[in-house]
Amino acid sequence: MSFKIVVDSCCDLSAEMRRSGCFLQVPLTIRSNGSTFVDDETLDQKDLLWAMKQSSDAPVTSCPAPQAYLDALDCGADDVYVVTLSALLSGSHNSAQQARMMLEEDHPEVNVHVFNSCSASAGEVLVAMKVKELAESGLPFKKVVRETEQYIYEMKTLFVLESLENLRKNGRLTKLQSIVTGALKIKLFLGSTPEGEICKLGQALTIKQALSKMVDRMANDPQHVGRTLAICHCNCLERAFQVKEMVENKCQFAKVIILETGGISTAYANDGGIIVAY
Repeated sequence: MSFKIVVDSCCDLSAEMRRSGCFLQVPLTIRSNGSTFVDDETLDQKDLLWAMKQSSDAPVTSCPAPQAYLDALDCGADDVYVVTLSALLSGSHNSAQQARMMLEEDHPEVNVHVFNSCSASAGEVLVAMKVKELAESGLPFKKVVRETEQYIYEMKTLFVLESLENLRKNGRLTKLQSIVTGALKIKLFLGSTPEGEICKLGQALTIKQALSKMVDRMANDPQHVGRTLAICHCNCLERAFQVKEMVENKCQFAKVIILETGGISTAYANDGGIIVAY
């Protein structure tokens, strides 16, 4: 049985993953400082970062239309798996579900499932990798779906941001938090709830302290042992390698991979942000 994995562009695939031929990516768009950026291979991250810095407003993201997903789903594969960013952060998941229903009307013989990753960026990548691993092992469609849903339920997503400007601009920080974090230069250590919403887990006076708290939290979580850790960085490769070194000294992950943010993840994390998932 042939299969394809359709992901939205918040899934920060590596170049190797793109070359595998298993993945089809559907782009979101970003509007900032009067410019529109399509989150595909043409996007220039430096241009996007500059536009966001110049604007007093938060970047506005737009999810793909159902037709864009339908074009990707109608790929000729027997089994099609879709991975979207958290349904509580974007309409991407809803668009994919609409496309699934349209495809099933015309091609009822095709198996399609849409996964709500309840995450973004590094988390989406891990979900897509899990689907690929299970599908390539020859498991039937329903078992791939069942095991992937369990993986999503167990997955953790954490992040530390150098800049809180975009969270402040789009209202994800309360007014009081904005004043306090801005005045004291506090760095927040954040994560996602099981449902896929952003939540505050801690704070620190420096980015190094915040990253250390994040690594300590992973080390103290017995569920991390033997899993894969994905580290996604926004224009800060050296910092990503520092996190990798800290993790290798304190944790027992089976594998650690480093990825770069695409456009949507850049809009969330901003310059210097680190997102991890396991």
